[in-house]
Amino acid sequence: MRKTYILLLAALCALPLAAEEKQGIDMENGVLGIADDRGFTLQSRDSRFIFKPYLFLQTRGQYNYYDDEGLDKAYNQDNVANSGFSVPYAILGFTGTTFGRLDYNLSINAAGSGGNVLQQGWVDYRLSPAARFRAGKFKTPFFHAYLTTLGETLFPCLPTSLTAPVIMPYSLNAVTPSIGMGFDLGFQFHGKMKLNRKPDSWMMGYEVGLWNGSGSSVNTATKTLSDDAHIPSLLYAGRLTFMPWGNMPATQGNSKMLKGRHMLFGVSGGINVESESESTNDTRLGLEWSMLYGRWYVAAEAYWMHVSFTQRQKIAENYNYWGAYGQVGYFFTKSLQAGFRYDFLDRNGSGRDGFLNMPAAVVNYYINKCNLKLSAMYQYTGRYGHKTQLDRDNDDLGLSTHAATLQLQYSF
Repeated sequence: MRKTYILLLAALCALPLAAEEKQGIDMENGVLGIADDRGFTLQSRDSRFIFKPYLFLQTRGQYNYYDDEGLDKAYNQDNVANSGFSVPYAILGFTGTTFGRLDYNLSINAAGSGGNVLQQGWVDYRLSPAARFRAGKFKTPFFHAYLTTLGETLFPCLPTSLTAPVIMPYSLNAVTPSIGMGFDLGFQFHGKMKLNRKPDSWMMGYEVGLWNGSGSSVNTATKTLSDDAHIPSLLYAGRLTFMPWGNMPATQGNSKMLKGRHMLFGVSGGINVESESESTNDTRLGLEWSMLYGRWYVAAEAYWMHVSFTQRQKIAENYNYWGAYGQVGYFFTKSLQAGFRYDFLDRNGSGRDGFLNMPAAVVNYYINKCNLKLSAMYQYTGRYGHKTQLDRDNDDLGLSTHAATLQLQYSF
């Protein structure tokens, strides 16, 4: 009897590769493929129960050189700062399916602190592919760059136009949101539906829901009712996508997916009611396009954020910020991918002249037999069109002029 159990367990562990050939790489959990051949997956014969433990690790060497503005030489402040080694992610987790309808994912980031230790934790109930409910901590439906599966991005670092805090008048510097939104706690209704019966069928996707709007570092309920709008002070957001060549996988280039074609058009938007310590209402809109065509990956995205203050702040001014990026990647071999990105940010608001432009280049080398990915990236931060030298100096405060990153990624 014991021998029978051992043989059954060995057969179950051998199933993922067959599942990948039938299904492709399922990236719904946002970390890595649930049915790929990294590590092992336990799966019932009818596929109603799937359990996959995983490990995801990124280690980086970083070099950042800053211009002289903002540095006080009297205190021996150096142009080189925030350099050395780091571990952005050290994730342990498990994901899978139960009863053929309920998907789940839990991931702990040991490199995080505070609420960021819980990187993800959610359950997703499937009435049908077109009607699903998700609750817990997961990615908000904004921006292609964030919604790409972790570790499947072309560049090791997200576009600065999404991550950098915006610049406001000096008296308001306590309010510095960024355009990008990442993980948050909430509830989402979502799904995908085919629009015809062709092999590369047209598909529509949607995501709509409510989140705390306080970001990934807060895992508790801290929100109130809005004094101005008289609704819960939450993040209200949604996203609509169209895929003319079948389902678009959440990757910016995978060495095991160098055939076929996929394309996505998307629009997203939302309002974060009484964000930034109940001081502002932040409205965001985004447009995205991405394509995988054989060895090529191409994408472009533009986004806009409107910041208005609540009545209690007694500030009548409104501020508008926008940014965009375009990037392209190509696999020269099954192991070597190179890419280029141009990133743009109107960081000081549309009311002032000047913007930041941030070209970047990357080379990725995949060691597929060991699940390793080595990435080397360089980015330059330039400034253009500012009315005064002071505006020029203030616009890139906190951002390095030259940034180099060498990252080693491992997944199991």
